[in-house]
Amino acid sequence: MTRRILFATAVLCAIFAGAALAADISGNWSGTMQAGNDQVPLTFAFKQDGEKLTGTVISVHNQPLPLSDGKVLGDKVTFFVQADMNGSPTKFISEGVIKGDEITLNIKTEGGPDFGPTVLKRVK
Repeated sequence: MTRRILFATAVLCAIFAGAALAADISGNWSGTMQAGNDQVPLTFAFKQDGEKLTGTVISVHNQPLPLSDGKVLGDKVTFFVQADMNGSPTKFISEGVIKGDEITLNIKTEGGPDFGPTVLKRVK
């Protein structure tokens, strides 16, 4: 019985330690998205509260657009942004991996093209 309690305690400690070490990506990040032959600079302002992620993204000549349904789970990040593209509402879906001061995002439009990897770097 004592072994079971000790083992269960060790497992719980490992789980809570992993949660405590999860990255906090709050702050400003910048990168460039490849869109066809164009390179589109992006600046993100992230605010993380536990697993919940909020914030905005600014692109060339655009007002800040809010992030929706943002989540950070361990080293994974997901969110989407709704933008008006030539009078048509477009949903940009982002999924990424956090590695220190870099986030590699895969950005795609709902039902449309995949823009491939976009590397964001923390603005210091």
